Amino acid sequence: MVIDWTKTRVLVTGGASFIGSTLVDALVAKGARVRVVDNFSSGKREHLARALEEGSIELVEGDLLDGDTAREAVRGIDVVFHLAADHGGRGYVELHQAACASNLALDGLVFRACAQGKVSKVVFASSGCVYPNPIQTNPEQMLYLKEGQAGPPYAADNLYGWAKLMGEMTLQAYYREMGMKSVSCRYFTVYGPRGHENHAVIAMIARAFIGQNPFVVWGNGEQVRNWTYVDDIVAGTIRAAELVENGMAINLGTMERIRMLETAQAVLRMTGHKAEIELRPELPTGPMNRVADNALAKRVLSWEPEVPFMEGLARTIDWYFSSKDKAEVAATLDRLLTERQAPAKRVAVQAAAAGASPAGELTGLPVK
Repeated sequence: MVIDWTKTRVLVTGGASFIGSTLVDALVAKGARVRVVDNFSSGKREHLARALEEGSIELVEGDLLDGDTAREAVRGIDVVFHLAADHGGRGYVELHQAACASNLALDGLVFRACAQGKVSKVVFASSGCVYPNPIQTNPEQMLYLKEGQAGPPYAADNLYGWAKLMGEMTLQAYYREMGMKSVSCRYFTVYGPRGHENHAVIAMIARAFIGQNPFVVWGNGEQVRNWTYVDDIVAGTIRAAELVENGMAINLGTMERIRMLETAQAVLRMTGHKAEIELRPELPTGPMNRVADNALAKRVLSWEPEVPFMEGLARTIDWYFSSKDKAEVAATLDRLLTERQAPAKRVAVQAAAAGASPAGELTGLPVK
């Protein structure tokens, strides 16, 4: 049954992030009472500025690896959208596997808190990284990954992928043994406004923005991806929350097959930047052929992407060029390609702006 969001108390973990903040905006537009918890390791307060100013959300700043924070964050909540994770693009997940392994603990604490707090449903942001790397090696193969191909046998993509796979399996166990409703949404190569430079599309736009020449492309350029626009991902995530409860995993991704070199050429063409492309196959590349089969989402959710890549790319370029400072990007891009911001150290609660529900009404925490 479709959820009446105007009567629903929602938590978005990682809600200041690229995808998380876009989801927050969509839920607020539907009338949900939204709480955000974020440690600002990659999220940005500016992504939530309008919602806070309007008094439409409550912001809890804290680290969900702390069990008390997780328990308090879910108190009084009906639906949890769990997007918080130590994550990043290809350069990050390959070079920082110990950090990504912390997601195993993070997810476990959040899911346990949800079960103990009698949360009605958990919506988990999973990833195409759960699929076995050995079946994604041939870019000439017309491969579309179906949900059942995640295993067994299991061979997820680095520790980030293993953590996402374990998160899915944990939720399925909670449903079987405790009846906690859930759904896992496998996101595929998301891009769009508010995206981070450690993801390929934003990295390419950033290179064009600062006039890089030669224009560097990681890998041999033959890698195939299905870039999926963030608004489509958010729409699919909300549909999954409304329609699925048995812990199943569902791909959310377009079925457009686009090579990395084609993506780079499109960025150069749309930005008007004329540069020589330099392929760097020794740099982190990832699987050579990763594209979702979204037939299950079409059937179960009545969902399919609406934004074709070239349209979404144009929107993203417009956002980046209108919101970024060229000198700042030039000074920080090398670091941003593989790193994240340092996590916040303090825990605090920020009430929504005047006119919103007091923070204590949702959390039971003192308002600071």
